[in-house]
Amino acid sequence: MRVRFHGAAGEVTGSMHELDVAGHRLLLDCGMIQGSPTAEARNADAFGFEPGAIDALILSHAHIDHVGRVPLLVRRGFRGPILAQAATADLLPIMLLDAASIAEGEAERFNRRRRRGEPEAVPLFSRADVEAALELLRPLDYDSPEEILPGVELTLREAGHILGSSVLELRAQGRTLVYSGDLGPRGAPILRDPAAIAQADLVLMESTYGDRDHRDRPATVTEIGEILDAAWRDGGNVMIPAFAVGRTQELLYWFARHWDRWNMERWRIFLDSPMAARVSAVYQRHQELFDARARETWAAPIAPLRLPNLHFTASAEESMAINRIRSGAIIVAGSGMATAGRIVHHLKHNLGRREAHVMFVGYQAEGTLGRRLVDRARWVRIHGRDYRVNAQIHTVGGLSAHAGQQALIDWFARIGPPLGPAGTHPSLALVHGEERAREALAGELGQRLGVSAHLPLPGDSLAL
Repeated sequence: MRVRFHGAAGEVTGSMHELDVAGHRLLLDCGMIQGSPTAEARNADAFGFEPGAIDALILSHAHIDHVGRVPLLVRRGFRGPILAQAATADLLPIMLLDAASIAEGEAERFNRRRRRGEPEAVPLFSRADVEAALELLRPLDYDSPEEILPGVELTLREAGHILGSSVLELRAQGRTLVYSGDLGPRGAPILRDPAAIAQADLVLMESTYGDRDHRDRPATVTEIGEILDAAWRDGGNVMIPAFAVGRTQELLYWFARHWDRWNMERWRIFLDSPMAARVSAVYQRHQELFDARARETWAAPIAPLRLPNLHFTASAEESMAINRIRSGAIIVAGSGMATAGRIVHHLKHNLGRREAHVMFVGYQAEGTLGRRLVDRARWVRIHGRDYRVNAQIHTVGGLSAHAGQQALIDWFARIGPPLGPAGTHPSLALVHGEERAREALAGELGQRLGVSAHLPLPGDSLAL
């Protein structure tokens, strides 16, 4: 086995790792680079390998930083199967068609305004490219080993990150590689905990929060209730930039579970994201993947997707009408890092208002509008215009769908090597983490477990 690291090596987006094994070439994830315009421009670069030479693509989950360049891969010549857990396969068309629509819209707007002599903007991929990619999609179930290529066996395990998220367990030539994808924290709502992996020769493990642990969830949920109370007293609206997959559904889950305690009936709640609405329908169809408490909550009279005051806004006109509401509205909208989408327009209308509240409930990458607001910028630029930030900004970190430092160490510590002596651990490479986070995690792993972790950069390779 030889792994080549092409993305999310020293950063948290653009996941993509190439595996040579048993005479085959596999790709683990094909994600989009997100963040600043300079970072996102790298999405159009060459892949660093010939797409047509890849025999199969395996997806860990449907977040865009893990799947966002799949249509581009197909456009450039990939023709193998795309393998993913069944719920991920259901989410994939939603995520990719939305990304294509955004890319096409941005290119169209640029071309309308471009100056004489400027080159015409071309979207990274089109909806036709997405449809071509979906024809290659092949859904798999959890915990069902399958020979995906001669001599290569794949088993998907629960990762507990979002619906359908998987740890990839690949066996070939007597060796086992485990790719964590993104791991969720133990005890998080809705999904089951990440599966324990028995054995591995090499583990590629995410390290997004390798330098810290999250606030515990009960305290975090209490904080959400306190923010909502404060916003109600201030007489403003609450804007929540939320990822369409996972975070939106968890917020609605907590609104349902604390319906009486938080006096939720006083609010008008808007899910202003057609994509999040479609994703929520996929959650509704895959309740077999929920934990027992979530199945109970989904069956209750006041359920996450059946809140009496929940409004699903489909059209742009309905979304714009929300901005005429001056108080008493909770607006959940994408994108989660406020880089695009309807949340940006709501921020434009509310950031200057001292009674308004903005609640960030997810990771904010460097270079994004969300990160600038979290870092307490007093002015931000949106669509070419500067806006004063008078609204109250809240960072609710305990809802992360990623495992924190201790949970990552615990998950890795339970994995034993198949042929090594007792008490040893598999080889380990830390991916999907900014340098500070993965260096801190590597230090803790070395001190506590005696493991020397590899910290690959794009272009590096690691052989077994």
